[in-house]
Amino acid sequence: MTGRRTVRAILRGRVQGVGFRHWTCGQARALDLDGWVRNRRDGSVEAVFAGPEAGVDAMLARLREGPAAASVTGVEIGAAGESEVNGPGFGERPTA
Repeated sequence: MTGRRTVRAILRGRVQGVGFRHWTCGQARALDLDGWVRNRRDGSVEAVFAGPEAGVDAMLARLREGPAAASVTGVEIGAAGESEVNGPGFGERPTA
């Protein structure tokens, strides 16, 4: 049996203005993950993902490619607390 994993990802490169948040929501929902995604004022995108380890691992692999118009040059992964997820489902948050 696999456990639940919660991670925070910071994505850098051409990740704003290319549909990255919308794409991320679709990918995370397809993998049945909980969490959120948002733009950051520094030009990066931040996301928190929670779910089965295999689903989170698959999402992290997909993030390294991103949507067709994006160019991901860096992915920083760190642990996140379950309290940061804010309930079931996956959605967008306002820029922070």
